Amino acid sequence: MVLEKTKEDVLEKTKEDVLEKPKLVWFNVVGFVLLHLIWLYSVYIILTGKVKLITTIYTVTSCIFIAGLGITLGAHRLWSHRSYKAKLPLRLFLLLGQTMAGQNCLWVWVRDHRTHHKFSDTDADPHNAKRGFFFSHMGWLMMRKHPDVIRKGKQVDLSDLEADPWIMFQKKYYIPLHLLISLAISAVPHFLWNESLWYSLMVSYVFRIVVQLHFTWTVNSFAHMYGNKPYEKEIIPAQNPYVAILALGEGWHNFHHAFPWDCNTSEFGQYFNLSSKCLRIFEYLGLAYDLKIATKEIIMNRVLKHGDGSHHLIGN
Repeated sequence: MVLEKTKEDVLEKTKEDVLEKPKLVWFNVVGFVLLHLIWLYSVYIILTGKVKLITTIYTVTSCIFIAGLGITLGAHRLWSHRSYKAKLPLRLFLLLGQTMAGQNCLWVWVRDHRTHHKFSDTDADPHNAKRGFFFSHMGWLMMRKHPDVIRKGKQVDLSDLEADPWIMFQKKYYIPLHLLISLAISAVPHFLWNESLWYSLMVSYVFRIVVQLHFTWTVNSFAHMYGNKPYEKEIIPAQNPYVAILALGEGWHNFHHAFPWDCNTSEFGQYFNLSSKCLRIFEYLGLAYDLKIATKEIIMNRVLKHGDGSHHLIGN
């Protein structure tokens, strides 16, 4: 029995060797190139004043913010890590934001993220930081998945998501839902303050979605390469305040990988963590409850045993 299993492993490894060299998914490559070229045009119409200032303000303060919370408080903290519980109105609001964000359906997002945590920075990690900055930032979306990602991803338990009819409805109809919601929010400037429908689409959709994608991707790239490691010095993820600003509090990545179940993804939600501030509001309103937070004792025990000595309470 043991010999047979070993033989199967060898055969599986042989299959992996065939896919040793990264293979580009040209549809995705061309798609990203075109999207970024159109994004440059959207930046041009913003900088030259062709689009109304209120449209840009609306896009940044409303669209990017709501979609951002759908990723940080929704896909990440609520559904990937189950670090708190939410009542139906909040779950639907966050699911709406996640659908707006254009980062694939929630089911796929959570599967990839749980795989990332379970097999972090190995061949089974979808955006393995050991394969370089560009790969971990966005290149992983332009290449065929490593066989380990596919195989190990199937081992991740998603039964909690599959038991939720709202999530499975979004999974089934994700593309039309994303397009419908995106068109709806792009129509707001046109109907409320007579913005050109074309300019509104360029800013409220193209500009927004590219900015949102890169803000999220910085967590996979910058926060896996630059920063200190006060909680766990033996892992790649690091504390990066700049990423925390861009990603609404998701840049405290050394803490997050040390305590993935903490709803703040940072020590007591400290510093640039707008998502945690919003979570507190939702908790006050009775929409979020059972928040999981690492105690000071648990944190300091990890800091003293495994940190790199850079924690602000102990210094170097």
